[in-house]
Amino acid sequence: MDNGIRCISPVDGSIYVERPFATPSEIEAALTRATTAQVYWRRTPLAERAAMLTKAVDAFVANRDEIADGITWQIGRPIRYTPGEVGGFEERARHMISVAEESLADIAVPEKDGFTRFIRHAPLGVVFVIAPWNYPYLTSVNSVVPALMAGNAVILKHSAQTPLCAERYGEIFEEAGLPEGLFQYLHLDHPSTESLIKAPDVDFVAFTGSVPGGAMVENAASGRFIGVGLELGGKDPAYVRADANLGHAVENLVDGAFFNSGQSCCGIERIYVHGDVYDRFVEGFVDLTKGYVLGNPTDPETTIGPMVRTSAAELVRGQIADAVAAGAEALIPDATFAADAPGTPYLGPQVLVGVDHSMAVMTEESFGPVIGIAKVTSDEEAIRLMNKSDFGLTASIWTTDEEAALRIGDEVDTGTWFMNRCDYLDPALAWTGVKDSGRGCTLSVLGYEHLTRPKSFHLRTAL
Repeated sequence: MDNGIRCISPVDGSIYVERPFATPSEIEAALTRATTAQVYWRRTPLAERAAMLTKAVDAFVANRDEIADGITWQIGRPIRYTPGEVGGFEERARHMISVAEESLADIAVPEKDGFTRFIRHAPLGVVFVIAPWNYPYLTSVNSVVPALMAGNAVILKHSAQTPLCAERYGEIFEEAGLPEGLFQYLHLDHPSTESLIKAPDVDFVAFTGSVPGGAMVENAASGRFIGVGLELGGKDPAYVRADANLGHAVENLVDGAFFNSGQSCCGIERIYVHGDVYDRFVEGFVDLTKGYVLGNPTDPETTIGPMVRTSAAELVRGQIADAVAAGAEALIPDATFAADAPGTPYLGPQVLVGVDHSMAVMTEESFGPVIGIAKVTSDEEAIRLMNKSDFGLTASIWTTDEEAALRIGDEVDTGTWFMNRCDYLDPALAWTGVKDSGRGCTLSVLGYEHLTRPKSFHLRTAL
């Protein structure tokens, strides 16, 4: 399709779905509908908003199997795991609905004779959500549901790889009875996306994606004085201390590195291990990695599927080759995964040792199934290396000493600090990043602060 989306499935290279791009007149009409619907919606009691959005979540969950199948075919994640995204969507959506009353309640100030004073959370207006493909529902729900709960209208532009996910939102909100125009999706090319950010009717942009994509959003919004939320990925580190439960650390860090073929913004991309346990950790890590089954993701036995496209797999292959040429050692033999074939998106997981920060695999986002493991001699060295990055989304420590975890966590530049877990978003906690991982916040009660503006009421009641 020359003037539209063509989603190529990484499963078999077939065209899975095609959609035309929205025309300028369709975009203009969508903005008009959104602004009209938002005026009505902001006056709708919060309890009614919650009831409709809860009904939408119910409709989403009821179609778990169909949704899971669509995720697998659009991005290549194994079918044995894609139903989990429906569960994650439900968890986050229901949590944000449940804390809306608390989060959006008027803020009282000390009483003053003759005056009524308070601060209200006013909706922004029209929120433009730009969502990525790798977790198509988990990334978008962070903004879509709370934006609607806060009294905003939402226009969603999903990745060209996952157009059916945008359409699924439209179906569940229609079924739930949301006012026409309150939620809309648009299939857009890059120039139209940039133009929409600049449109006077757009009041906030929530973007999840690459650093260059985030720069485009900031540039397009420059001079408009609107808020932008940017979640831009990471190069997330883990530190395994000498006192760690090694079996637990190995199991969870292998999963954190290779789940979804490593295509996770908060996946583990580099590991630092104390020298006292380094050899045992690496041995366990490699043994568990060899147990993965690379293959067709529609097969329930497959545990790691193709990357989203061949070019992404070739980038990771290039990082691995460059690291080995610079002195790193690849511990997974080429013959381990028969389906691994250069020139295809099928890429087996790889473990590298003998790595350092002169190698791109330890400094640049890989977004694929490769991990570098480096030996350290102290907490201080681990802190220095974890902070030696342009990113700061999440970081984790593996230890039995909670006091040490808190002390070290205070020194690490990151948005979320984990102890003995990784690669998970708790909807009760703020999801945020530092440095090139972006700015702003979603989830938790703090997430509502970015989707509303403070409006002060100062009423003199005694004359």
